[in-house]
Amino acid sequence: MGFVHLFLFTSVLVLFETVCGNAEVKVLMDMKSALDPENQFLSSWTNNGDPCNGSFEGVACNQFGKIANISLQGKGLSGSVPPSVSGLESLSGLYLHYNSLTGEIPREISNLTNLTDLYLNVNNLSGNIPIEIGNMASLQVLQLCYNQLSGSIPTQLGFLKKLSVLALQCNRLTGAIPASLGDLGMLTRLDLSFNQLFGSIPGKLSSVPNLEVLDVRNNTLSGNVLSALKRLNGGFQYGNNMGLCGDGFSSLRACESWDALNPNRPEPYGPESTGISSKEIPQSANIGIHCNKTHCPNSSKSPAIAVVVGVISVVAGGMVTGLLALTWYRRRKQKIGSAFELSDSRLSTDQAKDFCRKSASPLISLEYSNGWDPLADGRSGVGFSQVILQSFRFNLEEVESATQYFSEVNLLGKSNFSAVYRGILRDGSVVAVKSINKTSCQSEEAEFLKGLQILTSLRHENLVRLRGFCCSRGRGECFLIYDFVANGSLLQYLDVKGDKDRVLDWSTRVSIINGIAKGIEYLHGNKSNKPGLVHQSLSAEKVLIDQHCNPLLSDSGLHKLLADDVVFSTLKASAAMGYLAPEYTTIGRFTEKSDVYAFGVILFQVLSGKRRITHSMRLGAESGKFEDIIDENLQGKFSEPEGLKLAKMALVCTNEAPNLRPTMEVVIQELSKRTSNC
Repeated sequence: MGFVHLFLFTSVLVLFETVCGNAEVKVLMDMKSALDPENQFLSSWTNNGDPCNGSFEGVACNQFGKIANISLQGKGLSGSVPPSVSGLESLSGLYLHYNSLTGEIPREISNLTNLTDLYLNVNNLSGNIPIEIGNMASLQVLQLCYNQLSGSIPTQLGFLKKLSVLALQCNRLTGAIPASLGDLGMLTRLDLSFNQLFGSIPGKLSSVPNLEVLDVRNNTLSGNVLSALKRLNGGFQYGNNMGLCGDGFSSLRACESWDALNPNRPEPYGPESTGISSKEIPQSANIGIHCNKTHCPNSSKSPAIAVVVGVISVVAGGMVTGLLALTWYRRRKQKIGSAFELSDSRLSTDQAKDFCRKSASPLISLEYSNGWDPLADGRSGVGFSQVILQSFRFNLEEVESATQYFSEVNLLGKSNFSAVYRGILRDGSVVAVKSINKTSCQSEEAEFLKGLQILTSLRHENLVRLRGFCCSRGRGECFLIYDFVANGSLLQYLDVKGDKDRVLDWSTRVSIINGIAKGIEYLHGNKSNKPGLVHQSLSAEKVLIDQHCNPLLSDSGLHKLLADDVVFSTLKASAAMGYLAPEYTTIGRFTEKSDVYAFGVILFQVLSGKRRITHSMRLGAESGKFEDIIDENLQGKFSEPEGLKLAKMALVCTNEAPNLRPTMEVVIQELSKRTSNC
């Protein structure tokens, strides 16, 4: 009997799982009909398919076999979001941005109580924002920007206590900013720009503890801006709101007495005087009747005046927003076009196989549903802790969203093995995303992972900081996410002609030389407990300059990820520019003295302001003839003793005999002696 009971129980369990599985497939097929009515892009979704085996494009499941993620951004979808999506109860991420979806956001979407990320931005969605979204307690990111949404911002969004990003910009939203948004303690970014919002900025927003970005540009807001918002610095953007005033804000007029606001009147119009239910009026903090001691409007006329002013504001705002919308629409078409063109050229999973080496890349076997998790099955054995993994891991959706789906608008540069894009993460920080084709990466899994470990361990004020990484089998690429460095590379400050803004003064040049030397010394491990690392590809192009003119070395340790033939191909460029130490041709390997040689070349470049190092520069360093080595753009404004000593250092660092070059530790010691008075 026990066996029979066990058999029956197992059968019921299997049947239950099958029914549940079929139910989710049915939901997916309904979504397919709604999102892609002409069946152009979701042909892999079939009635008899299994969404959890990777055959359904853009669909990923959790460990329980439930659909947890749908990623269909930039697919060219032209349908609508169906109410049936609410049937995917385990869904945690829904990414439908950068499509051409129309219609309204279904209120049934609020049944997705496990959803953390909802990306519906850059579509053609219309109608109101459903107030039911306020019930989605797990929501962390709500991206609804760049649509045609109208109506007011629901006060119920203030119930989303885990929300960190709320992006509603570039819609047709009206009404006041709900004071309830000030209750979102986890909120870091709030973007309400380019709408038709009126009233004041709720005072409660100034006390949101984690808020870093508040963008309310191009609305018709008015009233006093609390000085507490100054703590956001550049993160607070408020331009093109003519009615705003405030003390301590450079582009705001000082408030007058008629700007006084009553914080006890949270609604723009009194419900009693308009005959409108308070539930129909968008809540806003600090909206009151303009009143001072010398002039108080007649209370019986206040509603009428308010309505007239409101109509005028809406009409004027509509005209301005119409022009802005037209401009934005053109830009958006260009960006979406670029995104689709790039999307079409991406490697699919099958296409990627044609470009594989004989030994499969680790990017093939180690991908997880949202990108790549190299430790998910414990195969790495390279000493990564889970804490480190979590802090460096990005998923593919974050990278694609940050770069606007790798739009050419954000492309910063390309090489024969990589491309670099500018991106903005969902916390508002600007990053540089380096994309490397998997065929350019180490084919041995263990070596690739060791390379990642090295990259994530590097920490120094003169190295570009690695924020994280993500690898995608579907795209056939690995992505390295670095801090964005604003002022380009040192190469841009060489051979400057007719551009005085790019001429570096003497003290800045000395500071840059010091910073480069410190960064190299750190890599070599002379003053740290970490193993030494040779950069191998130092050049003026690999020295980035931040907003404070500090030098940051880029691509440190990158060669540890790359295949040998890719590393060798980069040497040709180094040799052509004169950075490659002469002994490499005989010993065939890099040493710390190879980096010292490259540093000496960069030192010559910084002193002379030239990209090419000539024989006359070396002679000038030997003889002390400044006209041959010091940049004429300095117009004699430099320290001759210091210039001579730095020239001698460049000379000794580029000595053809490696054993006659100093170590970077000695270089640092000499620099500290020579520049201590600067």
